[in-house]
Amino acid sequence: MAVLGELLKEISYECVCGTTEQEITDVIYDSRKVTAGCLFVCIPGAKADGHKFAADAVRSGAAALLTEHEVELPEGADVTVIRVEDVHYALAFVSAAFFGHPARQMKIIGITGTKGKTTTTYLVKSILEQAGRKVGLIGTIEIIAGETHIHAENTTPQSYLVQKYFRMMADAGCDTVVMEVSSQGLMLHRTQGFVFDFGIFTNLEPDHIGENEHKDFEDYLHCKSLLFRQCRVGIVNADDSHWKAVTADCTCQLETYGIDTEADLRATDITFLNEGGSLGMAFRTTGLTDLSVKTASPGKFSVYNALTAIAICRHFGVQVEKVQQALAAAKVKGRTETVKVSDEFTLMIDYAHNAMALKSLLETLRAYKPHRLVCLFGCGGNRAKSRRYEMGEVSGRMADLTVITSDNPRTEEPQAIIDDIKTGMAKTDGSYVEICDRKEAIAYAIDHGEPGDIIVLAGKGHEDYQEINGVKYPMDERVLIREILEERA
Repeated sequence: MAVLGELLKEISYECVCGTTEQEITDVIYDSRKVTAGCLFVCIPGAKADGHKFAADAVRSGAAALLTEHEVELPEGADVTVIRVEDVHYALAFVSAAFFGHPARQMKIIGITGTKGKTTTTYLVKSILEQAGRKVGLIGTIEIIAGETHIHAENTTPQSYLVQKYFRMMADAGCDTVVMEVSSQGLMLHRTQGFVFDFGIFTNLEPDHIGENEHKDFEDYLHCKSLLFRQCRVGIVNADDSHWKAVTADCTCQLETYGIDTEADLRATDITFLNEGGSLGMAFRTTGLTDLSVKTASPGKFSVYNALTAIAICRHFGVQVEKVQQALAAAKVKGRTETVKVSDEFTLMIDYAHNAMALKSLLETLRAYKPHRLVCLFGCGGNRAKSRRYEMGEVSGRMADLTVITSDNPRTEEPQAIIDDIKTGMAKTDGSYVEICDRKEAIAYAIDHGEPGDIIVLAGKGHEDYQEINGVKYPMDERVLIREILEERA
């Protein structure tokens, strides 16, 4: 319960009718979930406008409405109507107040960028927990609040949920939160209502551009830049050509890290490690922190992820040994995740599900000079066909063998998707087999593994389901691998 006026304290608003002195029982933005005495927030969305459901919300017991423009009300309705310039922005501040400003009780770390957000959040969590801190996490895979794990629907949830999760974390004794901050989340003001202690920029490549996302690359870049007007300390990758544009209007103290350019914190002496089928990296850092590091994941991008984590965690005074231990042991589900099946070849699972990510992944694995590079993947249904052509062409050019299979066909025929992938493959002279059933495809890849091979299962990553005709059926590649090995035994 909270007094409406208290919830509105930090925003500009007009009280169109009613009073701000009344008690509010909850903040609701889905008209199907309206409860008596709640504040109903009329969110204008891509598919539906909450303003159209204002009258229904009042009939269901809403005590107040938060709106951007005039709404129709039932005749004789006893309801308070609050008008603001931007409902998304206002909701963030109202939600923070409703949950008692939990972010003020913890250190908040926000990581934005096209790639590296998920892995880096887990690396930071691992390092800080080695140092004795209790860390909550909000990201693409899950939300972690103490012992509670919640499946994530969006990389950055609606602002009300962000504040709800912050409250859960504070109540669970967390003193730190690390979260992924998407461009969509920034564009829709989901991270307003509090200040990040640290804002991090990893890199920027064209992505999330199109209908219901960003109109062009400039808009995408602009939204990423908003984080650096909402944080106290900004930590940015100086090797990325866009970092100066992203931080041009920043209001925070800035630090840089990198490999190839002068930066406050640099990685040097980089080495590729292949130890018993497990791929990793070794490097040293110079500048703000001097230490030697080994990581349990492969490629130059793994060095960037580890370097980002070090740049953040040095602000928390973590001992060098704790940083080294955490980075050597840390693995992130579905991000170049090695699964042990043989002493003779390497098998890994990765989330790469578009051409850009797949190309980066295969380039990384090529650096380990495998006997053969085997790439198993499919493409999601009800998505752009161009993605299928592009992924087929990338794998055909870069892998020694491609195993084309099914991913999330959704409402499309799996074979039709495979045929589209083959259209891209046809532009290359790459070898491939097609096996529609994903478990059978994985079994084929394992059974035909040769000494020195690197086999990557791409596209599913952390996902533990397969979506067919609107239904998500359980399917975890780790479980499939275990079942295959048990059947072979």
